[in-house]
Amino acid sequence: MVVVIKKLKEQLMSRIDEEDLVQVEKVERYIGLVESFRRVSKTIEKEGESIVTENGAQRFTKAHPLIGERNKINASLLNIEKSFGFGIEEPEEIKRSVNDLI
Repeated sequence: MVVVIKKLKEQLMSRIDEEDLVQVEKVERYIGLVESFRRVSKTIEKEGESIVTENGAQRFTKAHPLIGERNKINASLLNIEKSFGFGIEEPEEIKRSVNDLI
């Protein structure tokens, strides 16, 4: 299922404080990275995951160079997601008593 960018942005904006410009900027960067990720993925899908390079008489196959870039974009997306702090709950403090020692 492909997520519509507009709906993704709306959902993210609804979960942040829109007065906090840093949070708004994070959403904008996140959306830009999602768009880049999709473009890179589409190019890899179109051209194949491996490419043939010819250098004079030499001919060899190697991984598509955009695969590494796609991995970097994915790592950036994950870092921004973590920085939003969505769904992170503080663990409940366990209350101990003297009876726990027995």
